[in-house]
Amino acid sequence: MQQQSINKIFSVTEITDKIKRILEPSFKGITIQGEISNFKRQSSGHFYFSLKDKESQISTVFFRGNNQFLTKLPKDGDQVIVTGDMSVYSPRGSYQLIIRELKFAGVGELLLKLHELKQKLKELNYFDESRKKPLPSYPKKIGIVTSPTGAVIRDILNVLERRAVNFELILNPVKVQGNGAAEEIAQAIRDFNKYQLADVLIIGRGGGSLEDLWPFNEQIVADAIFESNIPIVSAVGHETDYSISDLVADMRAPTPSAAAEIVSKEINQITTFLQSAKRSIDHSINLKFNFLRQRHSDLMNQPLISRPYALLSKQFQDIDEMQNRFQVLLNFFIKSKKESFSNLNKSLKAFNPFVQCKQFKEKTNYYHNSITSSIRALINHKKAFLDTEKLKEALYQKALELIEKRRQKINHFKDVFKAIDPKNLLEKGYSIIFSEKDGSIIMSTKQVEKNDHLQVRLKDGIIETLVENIKPKGTNE
Repeated sequence: MQQQSINKIFSVTEITDKIKRILEPSFKGITIQGEISNFKRQSSGHFYFSLKDKESQISTVFFRGNNQFLTKLPKDGDQVIVTGDMSVYSPRGSYQLIIRELKFAGVGELLLKLHELKQKLKELNYFDESRKKPLPSYPKKIGIVTSPTGAVIRDILNVLERRAVNFELILNPVKVQGNGAAEEIAQAIRDFNKYQLADVLIIGRGGGSLEDLWPFNEQIVADAIFESNIPIVSAVGHETDYSISDLVADMRAPTPSAAAEIVSKEINQITTFLQSAKRSIDHSINLKFNFLRQRHSDLMNQPLISRPYALLSKQFQDIDEMQNRFQVLLNFFIKSKKESFSNLNKSLKAFNPFVQCKQFKEKTNYYHNSITSSIRALINHKKAFLDTEKLKEALYQKALELIEKRRQKINHFKDVFKAIDPKNLLEKGYSIIFSEKDGSIIMSTKQVEKNDHLQVRLKDGIIETLVENIKPKGTNE
């Protein structure tokens, strides 16, 4: 009878039920610590994963009714402490742990490790402000070290496309959590430096737990940042998260979007400067044009240009007076000679000296012609010297030369002012911001408020944008 009991043949269901009745009552409310692997989250909300250590593993199930109060979702690699009941899953003939409570383990150890690394790096002057490099004001090449997927790279791109112009973005994609992430991040930083690919680097990722952010707390990443010749902005996690990379980097940004704003903040200063320069140039141009216009008006009102006869009237009258005097002298001279001739003729008639009379007459004619020619030559010389039309023409030519010189100088100023006109600067890659409400130029952060609509004028069109955040000059956020 006993032999028959020993040699009884069980069905699979019978032996499974027997094991279930023996196993389950013996392992209720047990607590186990291990590492999660093969984590799966079903659409029903139930979690299935294995709990393992260096030598063994056990299957677990964490039903939705018990896991809905977790503050964060478990993942592969998490060290956890679970409490539950052992159970046999008959359809597969396997045992598993049905979890009632789960706690994350290892955070205290990570914090201790983080504190020790901070103290070590502090003694090596990794956090010294004197060694931090200034960021370039107008970076042309911006390097990014982060995951190629997710919101971080999209946020950085959105900010840079809105705030910066004429820049080249280079992404070195890396893992930002899990095994090997720290090594990839450090190698990406060294590659950027080795090949001089960027003017400034942004490294970072979105928010997460201490375990998620841990690659940025590794010494290999801190060494790469410390040795970098390229300025680095660290943007790891949220504003309240601080990592080793934040402390070693040349500047820390509270978020990846803020990092993009930091490297492009000078664009706002350029816009303000250009707007101020435009007003100054416009004012200078108006003053210069008004001055030149008045000079031109004064010049055209000069007697030399507008009334040349008023200037030369005295000379003309002097010529006329001189001619009259010459004419009087000539008449007097001729009259005197005629009288002398008459007297001589009377004498000749009286003495009948025919030959002497003829000679005297010839001499008299000679003197008359000589004097007349001299007087006429002198008068013609004076007339040529003071010729009204020639003098007027000469003065007119001088005035034209003076006006042409002034016109050339005005054109030169026009070309200079045109060359520095802010509108032409748009062709060089700059932009001007206008308020959509009234079309006024935005010159200061004080002119805008959150949710204001703005227009950014570029060389080939207008971009409409919405103000989400305002960072006054001098802030690091």
